[in-house]
Amino acid sequence: MKLWGGRFQKTTDRLVEDFHSSISFDQRLYRQDIQGSIAHATMLGKVGVISQEEAAEIVRGLQELLEEIESGQVEFDVAAEDIHMNVEQLLTAKIGAVGKKLHTARSRNDQVAVDIRLYLKDEITVIRQQLKELIETLLDLAEQHLHTVMPGYTHLQRAQPITLAHHLMAYTQMFLRDRERLADCYKRADVLPLGSGALAGTTFPLDREYTAELLGFAEVSDNSLDAVSDRDFAVEFCAAASLIMMHLSRFCEEIILWSSGEFAFIELDDAYSTGSSIMPQKKNPDVAELIRGKTGRVYGDLLGLLTMLKGLPLAYNKDMQEDKEALFDAIDTVKGCLMVFRPMLATMTVRRENMAQAARGGFTNATDVADYLAKKGVPFREAHEIVGKAVFYCLQHNKNLEELTLQEYQELSPVFAEDIYDAIGVEYCAAARKVRGGPAPEAVLQAIARTRARLE
Repeated sequence: MKLWGGRFQKTTDRLVEDFHSSISFDQRLYRQDIQGSIAHATMLGKVGVISQEEAAEIVRGLQELLEEIESGQVEFDVAAEDIHMNVEQLLTAKIGAVGKKLHTARSRNDQVAVDIRLYLKDEITVIRQQLKELIETLLDLAEQHLHTVMPGYTHLQRAQPITLAHHLMAYTQMFLRDRERLADCYKRADVLPLGSGALAGTTFPLDREYTAELLGFAEVSDNSLDAVSDRDFAVEFCAAASLIMMHLSRFCEEIILWSSGEFAFIELDDAYSTGSSIMPQKKNPDVAELIRGKTGRVYGDLLGLLTMLKGLPLAYNKDMQEDKEALFDAIDTVKGCLMVFRPMLATMTVRRENMAQAARGGFTNATDVADYLAKKGVPFREAHEIVGKAVFYCLQHNKNLEELTLQEYQELSPVFAEDIYDAIGVEYCAAARKVRGGPAPEAVLQAIARTRARLE
């Protein structure tokens, strides 16, 4: 008989039972469900709702059940619907009638809310650590490539010379923001809903602050209606996860481009590449492509949660059972992508000369020629026009700016002197940009130091 079956005269149709059950996916909450139940029973014993002896017996039974689940001795029952009723049913079978007292002053509505919050707090901690390790890998790579010159791009057209270190450091900023967003999301998840009952609290004299202390929550919810129906923290996590995936996807797109024959800036390690079943020469960046592809499913998880919640009246509705699969998928996808992305990045081979050669093409030092003139008193707009004409001249004569003679320069402007050649080497162009946040080696080293400090 169902634990809620007293009001019913017929058994649940088998099709409905399968459709209604969530144990196939919410069983992963078993640890958090048992943690919450141990805290709840302990609190009930403390305030005298049940005796201390009954509380101790329930806690002992739950601890034994946790060990049995983790050792693979337990098979969950679809007929028991969800992880909460499975745990209660298994506990009652183990310790007898006293197990039926566990659900006093509690509803599955506030129970599932506390389970998800506990679970998400644990997972946020794991993902923030993964992001920290990824940032540390990027910092290590940046230190190795302070002088590796490459073209910076706008509109996917070569724009100005930068360094690979500078490029990598752009992503450390993205992933730092991701860590901070997750830390902020953690605060919203760190609120205890247990004690809110189904929607209207309870007449029992609960000590919710004590329960929060036992479970490690920083705050206690202030409104029982909101506490059981709030999934903002799950939406917020999926939004933060979507941004993480977007950043990974942008990086993967560049890795895919860089590893192509057209760029040839890097070569991915064989362990993080695949081949073709028909073309023997192929070495495909499948890992990067899969991460780029999986970004869409996390976006879908976010949209699914938002859509599920958008029309729900207060308080709990069965629609909210759909929150877990989306949340679990977003968590699993982000963790899986971060797990494989970091070593793929750490093991790639950088082709420094190809990067430098690309930086020397495409007139990436044109802005530096204009800056040269501006420093000699030419208004920048005039300097811009002069250099534009110089580039057009180079295109007509199949030259680059370094190959123009001083006479050719002076025909464009008498301001040009012999020192123009010192100002337009791509290595110098990158190294001269010493302003905070720039690509000069000393500026990047300072950024690396600041980033390491932020990680601590």
